[in-house]
Amino acid sequence: MRWLWRRAAPHLSASYLKRKRDSEGEENCKQGAMISSLAESAAVRRLRREHLSTSSLLLTLPSLFTVLALLLARLADSIMEEPHTFLYFAYGSNLLKERLQLKNPSAAVHCVARLLDYKLVFGNHKGLASDRWHGGVATIEHSPGDEVWGVVWRMNMSDLESLDSQENVSLGAYSPVAMSVKTRGPELSCRTYIMNSCVYAPPSPQYMKVIVMGAVQNGLPEDYQDKLRAIQTNEYEGSLPVMTELAMKKAKEKAHRRSDA
Repeated sequence: MRWLWRRAAPHLSASYLKRKRDSEGEENCKQGAMISSLAESAAVRRLRREHLSTSSLLLTLPSLFTVLALLLARLADSIMEEPHTFLYFAYGSNLLKERLQLKNPSAAVHCVARLLDYKLVFGNHKGLASDRWHGGVATIEHSPGDEVWGVVWRMNMSDLESLDSQENVSLGAYSPVAMSVKTRGPELSCRTYIMNSCVYAPPSPQYMKVIVMGAVQNGLPEDYQDKLRAIQTNEYEGSLPVMTELAMKKAKEKAHRRSDA
């Protein structure tokens, strides 16, 4: 028996070792396949996540571009609007739209406003009578506790030279100034004009008529309109070319409204 065992043992050991190696190899193959499968699954999941992220980004980009375009358009509008327009506070004959637009067609009503601690007065620069109005014209002067009502107009910068010319700025009759006026909303900084070397003089009835028409047209307070009507005039009865111009302009606008209707 020992002899049989000695002869069979090497063969049995070799057979055992072979089976063990085959078993270990098979196990290693299974583990390798499992690792490969796991790695492949992770890679697939990563690719799917990347695909989804890319798809989401592609879907979001048009919306982002649209929002960006709108923001840029609004910014461009604000940049273009502000430097090319200005606010003008009118308190005299330029309360009336037709009067202001005779030489300043871009003028558009922005709002009604009041200037605190100032009062409305009438006179002429250095006492030189107005050829246009045949009497004193409006200006403002500091007066604590008083107020001047007026209209804020938004105008194109292209009309600034014309407005200055109407106020005889180059001749020194009026000086442009920046004033802060009260509105129903926030205070506004506006351009307005103050007469230099004013010598008080009563206005003509025609001039006051234009001012009152402008006050009514823009809805200034009734008590302020009454104050305007109560201002004493110089009772000038002659004709004024500017009144003819205003009448013609009003007639044209009335005809235009009829044609539109």
